[in-house]
Amino acid sequence: MGVEHVLAAARAGVDRLSPGQVLAAQAAGALVVDTRTPSHRREQGELPGALVIDRTVLEWRLDPASPWRIPEATGPDLQVVVVCRHGYSSSLAAASLRAVGLRRATDLIGGVEAWIAAGCPVHRGPVDVRE
Repeated sequence: MGVEHVLAAARAGVDRLSPGQVLAAQAAGALVVDTRTPSHRREQGELPGALVIDRTVLEWRLDPASPWRIPEATGPDLQVVVVCRHGYSSSLAAASLRAVGLRRATDLIGGVEAWIAAGCPVHRGPVDVRE
Protein backbone atom coordinates (compact mmCIF):
# COMPACT_ATOMS: atom_id res chain seq x y z
CA MET A 1 0.00 0.00 0.00
CA GLY A 2 2.55 2.61 1.05
CA VAL A 3 2.22 5.89 2.89
CA GLU A 4 0.90 7.79 -0.15
CA HIS A 5 -2.05 5.40 -0.38
CA VAL A 6 -2.71 5.72 3.35
CA LEU A 7 -2.53 9.52 3.08
CA ALA A 8 -4.92 9.58 0.11
CA ALA A 9 -7.38 7.37 2.02
CA ALA A 10 -7.13 9.66 5.06
CA ARG A 11 -7.99 12.69 2.93
CA ALA A 12 -10.74 11.07 0.84
CA GLY A 13 -14.02 12.91 1.22
CA VAL A 14 -12.66 15.31 3.85
CA ASP A 15 -13.07 19.06 3.64
CA ARG A 16 -9.56 20.15 4.52
CA LEU A 17 -9.19 23.82 5.39
CA SER A 18 -7.12 26.69 4.02
CA PRO A 19 -5.44 29.06 6.50
CA GLY A 20 -8.28 31.57 6.16
CA GLN A 21 -10.87 28.86 6.70
CA VAL A 22 -9.04 27.73 9.85
CA LEU A 23 -9.18 31.26 11.24
CA ALA A 24 -12.91 31.42 10.51
CA ALA A 25 -13.51 27.98 12.02
CA GLN A 26 -11.55 28.92 15.13
CA ALA A 27 -13.61 32.12 15.49
CA ALA A 28 -16.76 29.96 15.24
CA GLY A 29 -15.58 27.66 18.05
CA ALA A 30 -13.42 25.03 16.36
CA LEU A 31 -10.57 23.61 18.40
CA VAL A 32 -7.23 24.13 16.64
CA VAL A 33 -4.68 21.55 17.75
CA ASP A 34 -0.99 21.93 16.98
CA THR A 35 0.92 18.63 16.89
CA ARG A 36 4.30 20.02 15.78
CA THR A 37 7.44 19.19 17.68
CA PRO A 38 8.83 21.76 20.13
CA SER A 39 11.73 22.47 17.77
CA HIS A 40 9.38 23.16 14.85
CA ARG A 41 7.27 25.43 17.04
CA ARG A 42 10.39 27.34 18.13
CA GLU A 43 11.48 27.68 14.51
CA GLN A 44 8.11 28.65 13.01
CA GLY A 45 6.31 30.30 15.92
CA GLU A 46 3.13 29.44 17.78
CA LEU A 47 -0.44 29.66 16.51
CA PRO A 48 -2.60 32.00 18.60
CA GLY A 49 -5.37 30.15 20.39
CA ALA A 50 -4.18 26.67 19.42
CA LEU A 51 -3.81 23.88 21.93
CA VAL A 52 -0.54 21.97 21.72
CA ILE A 53 -1.09 18.23 22.04
CA ASP A 54 1.64 15.71 21.33
CA ARG A 55 0.68 13.35 18.52
CA THR A 56 1.37 10.35 20.76
CA VAL A 57 -1.60 11.18 23.04
CA LEU A 58 -3.90 13.02 20.63
CA GLU A 59 -6.72 10.45 20.51
CA TRP A 60 -6.75 9.99 24.29
CA ARG A 61 -6.99 13.75 24.90
CA LEU A 62 -9.71 14.43 22.32
CA ASP A 63 -11.94 11.34 22.40
CA PRO A 64 -14.98 12.50 24.41
CA ALA A 65 -15.35 8.96 25.81
CA SER A 66 -11.75 8.79 27.05
CA PRO A 67 -11.09 9.09 30.77
CA TRP A 68 -7.93 11.05 29.83
CA ARG A 69 -9.73 13.62 27.65
CA ILE A 70 -9.24 17.35 28.02
CA PRO A 71 -12.23 19.48 29.08
CA GLU A 72 -12.60 20.89 25.56
CA ALA A 73 -13.37 17.40 24.20
CA THR A 74 -17.09 17.95 24.57
CA GLY A 75 -18.58 15.51 22.09
CA PRO A 76 -18.54 13.97 18.63
CA ASP A 77 -19.77 17.19 16.97
CA LEU A 78 -16.74 19.20 18.07
CA GLN A 79 -14.84 20.54 15.07
CA VAL A 80 -11.14 19.84 15.50
CA VAL A 81 -8.56 21.22 13.09
CA VAL A 82 -5.20 19.48 13.38
CA VAL A 83 -2.12 21.43 12.35
CA CYS A 84 1.39 20.13 11.62
CA ARG A 85 4.38 21.56 9.80
CA HIS A 86 3.49 20.64 6.19
CA GLY A 87 -0.02 19.16 6.29
CA TYR A 88 0.81 15.47 6.01
CA SER A 89 0.86 14.04 9.52
CA SER A 90 -2.10 16.28 10.38
CA SER A 91 -4.17 14.49 7.72
CA LEU A 92 -3.35 11.14 9.29
CA ALA A 93 -4.07 12.49 12.78
CA ALA A 94 -7.44 13.92 11.69
CA ALA A 95 -8.37 10.56 10.15
CA SER A 96 -7.52 8.87 13.43
CA LEU A 97 -9.73 11.35 15.30
CA ARG A 98 -12.59 10.63 12.91
CA ALA A 99 -12.06 6.92 13.59
CA VAL A 100 -12.65 7.50 17.32
CA GLY A 101 -15.86 9.38 16.58
CA LEU A 102 -14.91 13.03 16.02
CA ARG A 103 -16.66 13.17 12.65
CA ARG A 104 -15.76 16.84 12.00
CA ALA A 105 -12.00 16.41 12.50
CA THR A 106 -9.97 17.87 9.66
CA ASP A 107 -6.63 19.55 9.07
CA LEU A 108 -4.89 22.59 7.63
CA ILE A 109 -3.91 22.25 3.98
CA GLY A 110 -0.15 22.85 3.73
CA GLY A 111 0.34 23.03 7.48
CA VAL A 112 2.01 25.91 9.26
CA GLU A 113 4.14 26.51 6.17
CA ALA A 114 0.93 27.55 4.33
CA TRP A 115 -0.29 29.46 7.41
CA ILE A 116 2.84 31.61 7.45
CA ALA A 117 2.84 32.06 3.66
CA ALA A 118 -0.76 33.33 3.90
CA GLY A 119 0.32 35.96 6.44
CA CYS A 120 -1.67 34.45 9.30
CA PRO A 121 -0.56 35.36 12.82
CA VAL A 122 2.12 33.57 14.80
CA HIS A 123 3.69 34.54 18.10
CA ARG A 124 6.62 33.61 20.31
CA GLY A 125 4.77 33.75 23.60
CA PRO A 126 3.51 31.04 25.89
CA VAL A 127 1.26 28.30 24.56
CA ASP A 128 -1.42 26.04 26.01
CA VAL A 129 0.33 22.65 26.12
CA ARG A 130 -1.81 19.65 27.07
CA GLU A 131 0.06 16.53 28.11
